[in-house]
Parts: sequence; structure tokens; C-alpha cells
Amino acid sequence: MTVSDVELATLATTHDIINLGMLADGERRRRHGLRTTFVRVARVSAEPGAPVSCPPSAGELRIEGTPASRASAVVRIGEIARVSGAVPLSGYSLADLEQLAARERVTLRALLEEFCAAGLELVAEAPIDRLQSARRSIEEVNIAGLALGRVTVHRLPETDSVPLLKAVAAVQREVAVIRAFAPLPREINPAVPTTGYEDVKRIALARLVVDNVPSIQVDWSLYGPKLAQVALTVGADDVDGVSPEDDMTQGRRRAPLEEIRRNIHAAGQDPVERNGRFDRLRS
Repeated sequence: MTVSDVELATLATTHDIINLGMLADGERRRRHGLRTTFVRVARVSAEPGAPVSCPPSAGELRIEGTPASRASAVVRIGEIARVSGAVPLSGYSLADLEQLAARERVTLRALLEEFCAAGLELVAEAPIDRLQSARRSIEEVNIAGLALGRVTVHRLPETDSVPLLKAVAAVQREVAVIRAFAPLPREINPAVPTTGYEDVKRIALARLVVDNVPSIQVDWSLYGPKLAQVALTVGADDVDGVSPEDDMTQGRRRAPLEEIRRNIHAAGQDPVERNGRFDRLRS
């Protein structure tokens, strides 16, 4: 579904969230049917020497935090890669790696190639609003032999966010390697307080505007099951950040795997577990 600028201007200002959500859900179903993917992510510290654990149920092992230096990052990636085995290893924000490359006086590509050789498989996220050059840097990820986990938004702009959505679509037209876009901010901007209504509207607009990126993603750990469930009915088709711990101390229904499956079913969709490569694991 291609949305004209005139139609988009109307949709961006509409208070008819039901009609907007139906349009986005129709586009989502055209692409994915009733299939909703989710990934269980185990998180480890970027600090060298910190404990590393990779639960057998994890579909992705993700390094959290900012590397202090190029050398320490290579050491840490190697430590984790020896534990991760066949589980895809992701890590870091591409914006942080741009800055690290500048501090270390190396090209971003050289830095990424070194990380790839050490065992990193994916750059975890590329915050579109923090990148110095989104097209160039995302291309460098691909050229270095790595994949990109997702494009994200660090903070919402204080004005209309539609240009930000258009920017993601424009970058994808140039690079054609973006697999998922998470349009809800990773950090709340005090000048732009977020509400459930605005979050749902942003998900729906993202599905309609960023029509060349396969998946619109919502973060389970950051936004919680209630918003994730609603997001799946207005354009989202992928859930990131589900816990890999199969803790049943509060009963089977409260275990993370059962909870995510139950929420996806409640949204009228079919849950499909994937790994960080977007390979299907099980339904």
C-alpha cells in the first residue's frame, strides 16, 4: 500500500485511531498474514571479564552497553563468542561504534571487520536519529560481513515524527538491508511525553510510511506485554526482547514463553519463534 503525501498528512493528524489501525493492520496482514515472530534475547555486559551465560532457549545473545575501547571490545566479543556457540551474537549501537571509530582513529569499516573476525554477527541497533551518516554507516555494516539487528529511534523529535519515518524509508531505498524497524523511542524525551495512544498511532504510521522494511517491531522488555499486544493489531509483526528464562515458579501461564505466545494468540495471530538471524525456530 502506497500512501501519498496528502493522505499521510491526513493520517498523521487524525484522531480516528481505529481507522488508522485498520489500514496498518491490513498492510501487515498483506505482508505476513497472521504470522507474528518473536525472539528470546539473553543479555550480557560489554565489560570484559563479566559473567557470560547463554540459556539453551535463547535465540540471540546480545552485548549490552558501550565498549570502552576497540581493544576491550574485541576481547569481550571473543569471550562471549566462545560461549554463544550457534546462537547469533549481537551487540552495540551503531551510533556508539561511529564515535568509537572516530576516537580510535580508524575507519568504521575497519572497526566492524575486526569485531566480525572476533565473533560478532550482528550490530544490535542503528538509532536513525543518532547516526552521523545513516546510509553510509549501515552500508559499512553490510560490507564488513555483519548484519543489522534493527533500526531504532533513540528519542522522538519535538516536532512531527513523520519526517523521521520517511528518513528510514529513504535509507532503506538506498541500502536495502534493513530487516526490522522499531519506531517507539528507546529513551523518553521529556519534551515529548509518550502515551499509549500516541505509541499505537506511531506503530500504525510506521507500517504505512516505512513500506519497504519487512518488519515493524515492538520491544517486549521495554514496553511490556499490554502495549505489545495492541501494537500487533495495528501494524507490528515482530516482538523483540522476550526473556529466554523458562521460569515457571509462578505457574506455567506466567512463564515468559507461555506469556508471549498467549499475548500473540490474544491479538488474533499465530506466534512463531525466531532467532537473531530471523530464522524460524519453532511455532
